[in-house]
Amino acid sequence: MTATPALSASCGNGPAGFEAWKQSFIADASRHRLKPRVVKAALQNVSYNPKVIRLDRGQKSFKLSFEQFYAKRVNNAMIRRGQKLGQTYARIFRGIEKKYGVPAPVILAIWGLETNYGSFSGNMPVLQSLATLAYDCRRSAFFTNELVAALTIVQRRDMSPEEMKGAWAGELGQTQFLASSYVKYAVDYDRNGRRDLVRSIPDVLASTANYLAQHGWRRGQGWGPGTANYKVLQKWNKASVYVQTISVMADKIAG
Repeated sequence: MTATPALSASCGNGPAGFEAWKQSFIADASRHRLKPRVVKAALQNVSYNPKVIRLDRGQKSFKLSFEQFYAKRVNNAMIRRGQKLGQTYARIFRGIEKKYGVPAPVILAIWGLETNYGSFSGNMPVLQSLATLAYDCRRSAFFTNELVAALTIVQRRDMSPEEMKGAWAGELGQTQFLASSYVKYAVDYDRNGRRDLVRSIPDVLASTANYLAQHGWRRGQGWGPGTANYKVLQKWNKASVYVQTISVMADKIAG
């Protein structure tokens, strides 16, 4: 008697069971509201990546003070570049603030901190990273959800599997959305029929604003510590030094 695909493997620790797990996931595609042919095509060349597991296991909970973190991540050139990009995309930022209530300096600070304004958003194949982490037993449920979301992005034709390059844990685009956030909050601001957070700057900026707006951003209010909007920034990133850095950087970009 052979095991049915759905029972062949639930998770594993090491490459041995990955292929059986992948076939099981493909067979189970419709349970996740995914088309089996889309999943099969997207995952056919995806293999287990031990580098992703090493990076996952090697995460250090770094304890830097705000001053140390800020000095490491932000400099005057970044602030000036943010101000310049604010001028370059002034019309887009005006439209975004009108629609979502989020002012340009906040979005610019996030954009600068996450990928240095899109100059490096990661080069690892997202589907391979997420499939490896979904199969791995440590956080299988969390990353299975992210893998389903990433495949939903492919199924919606927002991006092809080849275009989906990102950080080692699967964050995508110029402001590093998790795939699940991409599905929920990405918007097609340039109206070309695709929500593209890798190459479309209008989509990147508007989607970031939409994320903040959907988490309760209050139009016309400040974003410093103690404000309602600071609490919204804490939903963007749980690390307090990161949130404080966004807030201070946004103040400096605003001048």
